Amino acid sequence: MIQCPRCGIQVTELHPVDPDLITRLQASGETNLPPQVCAGCISDMRRTVATSSGGVLMQQERAKEQHRLQLWKSRVMLIKKARASMTQKGYSDAALNYEKYLKILDIVFEVKKGDRLKPEAFKESARTTELTVVASVYWDLLRIYDTNEKYADRMMNAAKQLAVFIQFTPIYPDIIKKAESFSKTAKNPHVVKQFLKMSDKERPRCFIATAAFEDGQAHEVMQLREFRDFTLRNSSLGRKFIANYYRISPRIACLLDKHPRLKPAVRAALRLLIKCVS
Repeated sequence: MIQCPRCGIQVTELHPVDPDLITRLQASGETNLPPQVCAGCISDMRRTVATSSGGVLMQQERAKEQHRLQLWKSRVMLIKKARASMTQKGYSDAALNYEKYLKILDIVFEVKKGDRLKPEAFKESARTTELTVVASVYWDLLRIYDTNEKYADRMMNAAKQLAVFIQFTPIYPDIIKKAESFSKTAKNPHVVKQFLKMSDKERPRCFIATAAFEDGQAHEVMQLREFRDFTLRNSSLGRKFIANYYRISPRIACLLDKHPRLKPAVRAALRLLIKCVS
């Protein structure tokens, strides 16, 4: 019988400790490790390393989450600084703070390199409010980058992102009107006109709801759009429903316009639907 130098138990044989295992144990704080130990100690060492590694990973994840939380809170100050700079016509400072804000969103929502921030990232957060902020940021950047021709690519990028985000916000009609007016004085009017085309293409119509409530920006219409974009689009069955809806809904919308007396009943049915899906 041989006594294990680590635990002191009498055993029939000792086993060499892997150098990598020794290194990892030393990193976790264990010292004076013998080169050979019993089988029980080998198992105990491996459990210790596994537990220690898990703890390190948990600490790293907590630190990462804390960092994201701090960044998320700091975004408010960046927006305030940028808007103050816009008011004072400090466009360079405004653009810098806006870009920092967008970078924070990329980090918080873990946008991969080469990808772009998408509205779907906000489905679990304060959706409408933050989406509106993002759209307003891209609108300001579009105008800022129009001041210099060397920023034409950045202006186009802002235009593309604005076209994607604006469809989910209540400021859609206001931005469209401003863009139509801006296209007449912009140094890069083709970019603004391209934005108008993209925003019109990106924005699917809720034909029946719009006809029933007689306002594309009605609260009920916006709720149905959110249900479509953040719920139905996330499943194959939901996407099939949307496709069928867009095939038949224009005719129903025309029917409602021809027979306005039907609209109150349709509005009541839609409100009941919103209540069920909310």
